[in-house]
Amino acid sequence: MDLYLIGHNYKYAAEQMLLTLFPQSRPVYPAGDPAGDRAELALASGEAVCRLIRGGETYEGRAEVGSAASERDRARMEQQAVKLSFYRAALASGTARPVWGSLTGVKPGKLMARYLAEGRTAADFARDFDVDMGRAALCEATARAAMDAKASLGPGDIGLYVGIPFCPTRCAYCSFISSAVGANAKLVGPYLEALSGEIRRTGERVRAAGQRPVALYFGGGTPTTLTAEQLDDLCTALEESFDLAALREYTVEAGRPDTITAEKLAVLRAHGVGRVSVNPQTMSDEVLAAIGRAHTARDVLDALALVRTAGGFQVNMDLIAGLPKDTPEGFARTVETVLGLAPENVTVHTLAIKNGSYLSQNRADLPDGEAVGRMVDYAGERLAAAGYRPYYLYRQKYMSGGFENVGWAKPGTGSLYNIVMMEELCPVAAMGAGGSTKLTGPDGSVRRHINPKYPKEYIERMEGNGI
Repeated sequence: MDLYLIGHNYKYAAEQMLLTLFPQSRPVYPAGDPAGDRAELALASGEAVCRLIRGGETYEGRAEVGSAASERDRARMEQQAVKLSFYRAALASGTARPVWGSLTGVKPGKLMARYLAEGRTAADFARDFDVDMGRAALCEATARAAMDAKASLGPGDIGLYVGIPFCPTRCAYCSFISSAVGANAKLVGPYLEALSGEIRRTGERVRAAGQRPVALYFGGGTPTTLTAEQLDDLCTALEESFDLAALREYTVEAGRPDTITAEKLAVLRAHGVGRVSVNPQTMSDEVLAAIGRAHTARDVLDALALVRTAGGFQVNMDLIAGLPKDTPEGFARTVETVLGLAPENVTVHTLAIKNGSYLSQNRADLPDGEAVGRMVDYAGERLAAAGYRPYYLYRQKYMSGGFENVGWAKPGTGSLYNIVMMEELCPVAAMGAGGSTKLTGPDGSVRRHINPKYPKEYIERMEGNGI
């Protein structure tokens, strides 16, 4: 869609709202006088005005800029007004109202936490952003979980992340940096050597700063793509480099059931790992084949049986609503099967069509937004009825139907790492390819350092650091 910014340069705000309202559109900023179908977004005299021209008809939306205590707050409120004027014009033109209303961004819980701290309610939040009340209540629950997590943290507490960018195969929806391990086997050894060097150096910095790790998370990729011996070496390197005496949570994404063995689980338990993810995404063999997974639903059951036999692990299971060839009825069967397995955590993702994924170019057999909404709502209703509670929530670009990802947990089993990472409650030191280190300031500011994305580039960078 052609966008014209008048009296401001809030491109990011305009583009966020464009993606929310018209997810198939991309922003274009033409030169010259406005012409054709377009959105004119003007800001002047404390008011934002959008003139939206569609099919030759003109629709208008307006929003006032509230009072602000600082320049930073002023800019934030101006951007919100620009977005809201665009939103109102779009709805006037007949665009369907999104379930999250005019709200954009990845972390609505941070905004809800501000509302709660100021004595406002979920109903105020729903009204101000035209958010579906059910979503506002969901957001309030996760914001309160984040507030509880924040209260439990000390000034020197940090999280640790270790990234393993290898998987047995690449899933059709994946745009991550993971590599199929068969085609990249020669990189695994050098990668682990480089990673061990970064672990050592990071441990030295963390100790010097007087910080203490409270949550440790192995992600990827699929960490259990590694052998038992490689996992043992990596866990040992972490123990030798960091003081883990204050660790409250140790998670490894066992992810793919076809990578889980009794030997690997024994190694993880010996090193104090207490939480693993066994991620089916779906319990339909037809859908598993459609997304490029080389395992069956039966393999998920067998892998979970191994985990339960090993003992001592809390289990998370990831599901994705909106996968190719899935239906609301099929997704409901997946939810019921997973509930029967009684994992401590269930994370319900909405499919996000990412650039670089197979599905970004091959969208056949994808459920529409209405069907995805039925899937997400069914999962939420059944999980709540089964005693699970939402504890973290985030959104992504290009999500089917504009919904959300929600982590559900049985009481007392929510993942501390997931909360602090998403809500940016404390620093997180990330090691490995694509790792994003977050340094949080006392004013709530966040500075990021991101490692090279791909294993080969990561190895080269780490070699330059003297591994």
